[in-house]
Amino acid sequence: MLYRLKAEGFEAHLVGGGVRDLLLGREPKDFDVATSAHPEDVRRIFRNCRLIGRRFRLAHVFFGPDIIEVATFRGHHQGGETDAGDHSERNEDGMILRDNVYGTLEEDAWRRDFTINALYYNIRDFSVVDYTGGLEDLRAGLIRMIGDPEIRFREDPVRMLRAVRFAAKLGFRIEESTETVFWSLGETLSQVPAARLFDEILKLFLSGYAVQVYELLRHYRLFGTLFPYTESALEIEEQGFPLVMLVQGLANTDARIAEAKPVTPAFLFAILLWEPVRLRMQQLVAEGQSELQAIQQAGDEIVSRQNLVISVPKRFSLQTREIWNLQVRLKSRGGKRALRLFSHPRFRAAYDFLLLRAHAGEEDKELADWWTEFQTQDHHGQNGMVDKVADTRSSAPRRRRRRPRRRPAGDRT
Repeated sequence: MLYRLKAEGFEAHLVGGGVRDLLLGREPKDFDVATSAHPEDVRRIFRNCRLIGRRFRLAHVFFGPDIIEVATFRGHHQGGETDAGDHSERNEDGMILRDNVYGTLEEDAWRRDFTINALYYNIRDFSVVDYTGGLEDLRAGLIRMIGDPEIRFREDPVRMLRAVRFAAKLGFRIEESTETVFWSLGETLSQVPAARLFDEILKLFLSGYAVQVYELLRHYRLFGTLFPYTESALEIEEQGFPLVMLVQGLANTDARIAEAKPVTPAFLFAILLWEPVRLRMQQLVAEGQSELQAIQQAGDEIVSRQNLVISVPKRFSLQTREIWNLQVRLKSRGGKRALRLFSHPRFRAAYDFLLLRAHAGEEDKELADWWTEFQTQDHHGQNGMVDKVADTRSSAPRRRRRRPRRRPAGDRT
């Protein structure tokens, strides 16, 4: 691809995370290309190309299942529209709404976010081009914002989340002047479109270092902006002990990713939003609702409120609510209930969630052990376990229901 762009008379370099990871001795997950070619030029050269984005116009070139992201060199913001059709737009707080101002390689380097991501690999002489001191910061293990941190984070508040992600992934420190503004600008994340934040959450928590990400987000007080209802719930201690289910769930997520096991967004959000759902459920039960009614209403309320901040697609939020609802239904094992639950499409996710709750001390370990054993049995053994539950219940002493006392006829109204 690079050689073809060069042959067409354009500059083209590998840039960003792929170059950074190669220099660190890591295996890159993807490669990005920066070029002097405009998006329309890239589409003309590569038939397997699709242009995306309005805010940042990009070209995606497809090679089988792989996608190479190709970005035109960005230039300095000029405001308005130029004769070449370049366009830049900001809101009153300085956040970039549109950024299609094109420039030179050096201008592009200074427009990038962090120095370690502004390294370019030049195939002409196989050198690394570094205008911003990225190589030095890479050796020092530092994440440093290019330019004035406050201005750059106001341009795009998601850069704060990217800094946290790189710090967790690489084990780097965030440079002092870069991190200082986190505490004052965290609320600007609320200006970011809720759908875009959903994508960023997946990058943060489904890359194998969710626990470190969570700790950094709370340290910089960014977590509360992203998950305000979870943050409020975490401030409540039960019987003098902090709530640990969330951290254990994220640790489990990291372990599954390390073992190449799947983790769905639905399960991730079930973990991230469980504490406010559980507390709301307890309130509703205290008001007289059944556990099933309470968990359904609590789940609907919290998901609806959270969607105002981070928009979870319905295909995932429905599954998330199913995982929660099954936590109540898993307690009912008599009759044919256990067999029906076992065939439920969300059973495995709900069972894994039950294990986490039992490990955190929220649920009876005996219930989790019973379902673990149930899955190892054949059909005959499963029926035997169900019958044993039914026998235990039938032998338990029943509470006698008191008949309401009839009032004398003269007292009736």
